[in-house]
Amino acid sequence: MAGDERVPAQIDPTVPSVARMYDYYLGGKDNFPADREAAEQVIELGRQTGTDIREVALANRGFLIRGVRELAQAGIRQFLDIGTGLPTQDNVHQVVQRVTPDARVVYTDNDPIVLAHARALLADNPSTIIVDADLRRPESVLEAAAGHLDFTQPTAIVIAAVLHFLHDDAEVARIVETLRRPLVPGGYLMISHAYIEPGVGEEATVDEVRGVYGRSTSGAFAWRGREALHGYFEGLELLDPGVVPAQQWRNDDPYAWPGLAKGGVLAGVARVP
Repeated sequence: MAGDERVPAQIDPTVPSVARMYDYYLGGKDNFPADREAAEQVIELGRQTGTDIREVALANRGFLIRGVRELAQAGIRQFLDIGTGLPTQDNVHQVVQRVTPDARVVYTDNDPIVLAHARALLADNPSTIIVDADLRRPESVLEAAAGHLDFTQPTAIVIAAVLHFLHDDAEVARIVETLRRPLVPGGYLMISHAYIEPGVGEEATVDEVRGVYGRSTSGAFAWRGREALHGYFEGLELLDPGVVPAQQWRNDDPYAWPGLAKGGVLAGVARVP
């Protein structure tokens, strides 16, 4: 959209979309001026805390790719990716179907542009669908996915970089508990979530980041730490190396990620015993 600003009827291009901002962080072009302006504000605020927001997005993307590849290699043939965002390189279905061509994937999102792009991408892939569903109503997410996935079989539920768009801790805990409820033994839960190290940055800067996202389609932004993520995985078997910065999760790349020393994304994967 960077070079073509035609706007679908159901979209207000003056309101930044978190999906399109994330697309901009990753170097994509499916975004409007308001998305780019808001994203640049967050990038600049990140610099003030020593965090490279573009590297945050890349680190999260790398975790997602490595995680779903490992689970596919472990024999998982069903994936539910919640809040998928705009299609980019190496989407979940492309990664897992290289390992298991008949793996079934359900994407969920409620952004009309995400839905339109994904449906076009998936037109010739009957094993993969996208459904219009809102994370804040997890029961409806599971109901929509159940038409394509068999929850009596091991399934991986992927909740990557979306929970931080909800500010209420109790609501987030309830959502995660609901989403993991149908997982049978041998299934997996994958989560990544924004965090900053304690004491990093001025409170005013943190408030400014919240303010930018408060004016976006999400309406909120909240950092959470290791304790919160461990709580989401309670009762499950965390895979090594546990809850760690996303760029460190089973990553053999020696790159040091210099812009992520003080914050970024925490990530973990756990198995249902």
